[in-house]
Amino acid sequence: MPSPDSHTRPSRPRSPLAGPSTPSPPFPISLSGPVIKGFGRGSRELGIPTANIPLAGLSVGGHSELESGVYFGWAGLNVDDQGNSSSDDGGEGKQKSSSSVWPMVMSIGWNPFYKNTVRSVEVHILHAFARDFYGARMNLLICGFMRPEYDYVDKEALIEDIRTDIAVARRSLERDAYAGLRGDGYLVQFQGGEHEAEVAT
Repeated sequence: MPSPDSHTRPSRPRSPLAGPSTPSPPFPISLSGPVIKGFGRGSRELGIPTANIPLAGLSVGGHSELESGVYFGWAGLNVDDQGNSSSDDGGEGKQKSSSSVWPMVMSIGWNPFYKNTVRSVEVHILHAFARDFYGARMNLLICGFMRPEYDYVDKEALIEDIRTDIAVARRSLERDAYAGLRGDGYLVQFQGGEHEAEVAT
């Protein structure tokens, strides 16, 4: 089944920034869910790991009709900068309490290059973690829309666009109105297992 939302990749140069100088409605958008295993292609084929959350998270947040495409914003995780969760032992029989907030690029859609038959939410966090953190809780603050989904003739073009997405997201989030959202308390307020069950597929 082809993606109903895919576009042909334009040949013109990309803008160095995404979104207006300050977020405008409906942004910022809050989205939350447990980190789950995705298709496994981000790290293996593209060298760009993703932390996926269940698609049901869009419905719980009231954003099931959010346009397919690439977005940028902030991701809060209940893990430290190595990927260790608050339930990991600190080495002395004591439980650690950890959380971190990082810039992110997020894809919502069908990924037409791979001809997915289901819509997915794939988040690339702009930080290199030492370990996987499946099951961790992730809060997203989506600050703006970057571009629609494109269909690609080859994997190299897809990777090139993802690298550009990352650079554009970093620059866009450096603007004062966007950088200030990193301190939003929502990003590090993690709900319990009831919420995870609510958004799980």
